Amino acid sequence: MKVSIELENNQYIVNTDFSFSAAIPLEFNAKQPNHFQADVAEKSPMTAGDFVGDTERGGSCNVSIVTLNPHCNGTHTESIAHICDSSAELSLPIGTITPQPLMPCVLVSVSPTKFCREIDGDNDDSAGGTSDNYTPALNEGDQIITRQQLADKLDNFSNAHLRAVAIRTLPNAHEKQHQAYDADNQPAFFSREAILYLNERGVEHLLTDLPSIDRLRDDGLLTCHHLFWQVPEGMHQPTTNSLINKTITELAYFDDVLTDGFYFINLQLTAWINDATPSNPVFYAAEKQQ
Repeated sequence: MKVSIELENNQYIVNTDFSFSAAIPLEFNAKQPNHFQADVAEKSPMTAGDFVGDTERGGSCNVSIVTLNPHCNGTHTESIAHICDSSAELSLPIGTITPQPLMPCVLVSVSPTKFCREIDGDNDDSAGGTSDNYTPALNEGDQIITRQQLADKLDNFSNAHLRAVAIRTLPNAHEKQHQAYDADNQPAFFSREAILYLNERGVEHLLTDLPSIDRLRDDGLLTCHHLFWQVPEGMHQPTTNSLINKTITELAYFDDVLTDGFYFINLQLTAWINDATPSNPVFYAAEKQQ
């Protein structure tokens, strides 16, 4: 089936028969992506009296009980409830957010910048020759995504194209799909200025292959999450200025078959009354009509 979509007086044709999922397949009780040394995702057959939910053990059907941490075991999408009190009126659970079925999305690839302090001791909180910062202060060797890197990739697109933005970090090894991120393998993260740039461009849905847009060990501040949703830093209550309908998708995997450029995506979410859910971002190529 082909769908015609009009965006900024331009017509795009989307062939929905050809799609590309950016979700990492989650194999339970096996090798899988992991963040923050969380327990692995597991499943086991349900048992009830004489019933066992495993056909290989004589059951009539397979019925599994699943245990997982959506933030740490695979591709997931978060709402503002991730950093806000669940009792707060504007702290929307992920299951109450319904993104448009086909949203404009730009996919770009960046090589994170390695932070090193200047020899003269100046600019201690800047990264790799830029003025970008982070809270808490950057550490020697931190890998960050900077405002300038995003601007270099996205400035040629209009804001209308940037309803969603997907950030692929380089190198893009297949091992990302079962990578364990911990103190011995700290992932890259976004600078304050990079997130503020995305806000300036009106990005509503941010997708990344990183396990978090914030640093692994950040004193519990989650600075970039707070900036993205415009929740005052250090607080867990949204305000009337907070951007409550935005989402962050982490631990995605953008296979090299997806080249950098413009797509439409279907951000498939479950109706969980929770701060996060496993998700399946599906990309569709967009053919602009002349």
